Amino acid sequence: MRILPSATLAALIAAGLATVARAEERPRIRDLGIAPGILSPGPLNAITDVGGVRVGHNTVIEGEAVRTGVTAILPHSGNLFQDKVEAAVFVANAFGKAAGFLQVQELGTIETPIVLTNTLAVGAALEATVAWTLAQPGNEAVRSVNAVVGETNDGYLNDIRGQHIRPEHVLAAIAAASDGTVAEGSVGAGTGTRALGWKGGIGTSSRWLPASLGGYTVGALVQSNFGGVLTVDGVRVGEALGRFAFREQLTAPASTLDSGASPTDFGASPTDPDDRPPAGAGSCMIVLATDAPLSARSLERLASRALLGLGRAGSFIGHGSGDFVIAFSTTRRAGVAGADGSREVAALVDGDSLDPLFLAAIESVEEAVYNSLLRATTVRGRDGHIADAISIEALERLLARR
Repeated sequence: MRILPSATLAALIAAGLATVARAEERPRIRDLGIAPGILSPGPLNAITDVGGVRVGHNTVIEGEAVRTGVTAILPHSGNLFQDKVEAAVFVANAFGKAAGFLQVQELGTIETPIVLTNTLAVGAALEATVAWTLAQPGNEAVRSVNAVVGETNDGYLNDIRGQHIRPEHVLAAIAAASDGTVAEGSVGAGTGTRALGWKGGIGTSSRWLPASLGGYTVGALVQSNFGGVLTVDGVRVGEALGRFAFREQLTAPASTLDSGASPTDFGASPTDPDDRPPAGAGSCMIVLATDAPLSARSLERLASRALLGLGRAGSFIGHGSGDFVIAFSTTRRAGVAGADGSREVAALVDGDSLDPLFLAAIESVEEAVYNSLLRATTVRGRDGHIADAISIEALERLLARR
């Protein structure tokens, strides 16, 4: 595969950024006065608060039926293949088509950007990520690349069978990666996703630990596309607004609002049963970054805690949901072995010092899911299907009444 000319990549990036700008109008959860958890976020409250981490999107919207995209996460700005980061994968439910995860589990390192896209675009993403890696200066002799690609299925809104994501879209997302504010909602790999009854998407958050707890940062990025019962900072929003798993099979629950009010009293609109996925369907890709010097073993333990954050937001990790977590440390590099084949890299040992990091991962993932929902815009796509953005006004009224 050839690498596209810079002018072509620039055009693709610009097209993606135009869509990103439209998503900037909606608030994040903290803009509503809600601060989930007890730890403080970093300055950007994003995965990019972890030094060196960069994120790029390419949003692909064409005609009436193409609603998809690519999101790329780069652990650092150097040669990732030559300067691998220690990493781990945790699988909650393996109903997914992820690529490259087995080698990460076996060797405990990541050597390429982490690319998120739709289910049937994994092949194109692999092709592009391998080509990008081979083209990096210093990789002229490389003959084996373990590209890491995750996915969720956006086929309700997107003409997924058309396989509209091509390698050039992936290269544009990688080229667009930056270490600043991360666009969220209906952008990149979150363009066509749905979550917890509403439009889902890309969301991010971070937690900074004070010196007394280690002084480290943990950041999370999610591609939300799953079912369940939305809970926002303890408030049972999905039930109150009438969108939750198994609603048709259950007797309408008593209102959690103490007034017997109906969902429409709080801005909810009746939902067509055909407009909802099966109760537990969908997936969630979660990427965790930290500057804590964690070994692959400790990173796997950190990754497993991310699922508690997903649960706080309302997921029950259903049968048809592909839920995967990738975690990496920016300060644990594979490096170059000495003459005797050994290397020495400092790492936190398993113990109580990991507990604040575990909590940081949980809180970051929980808030990232909220941000993915709040920042998402209503999207109309394939066959006229619509995924409504959650009503900010209805959510504010519910949260104000608790």
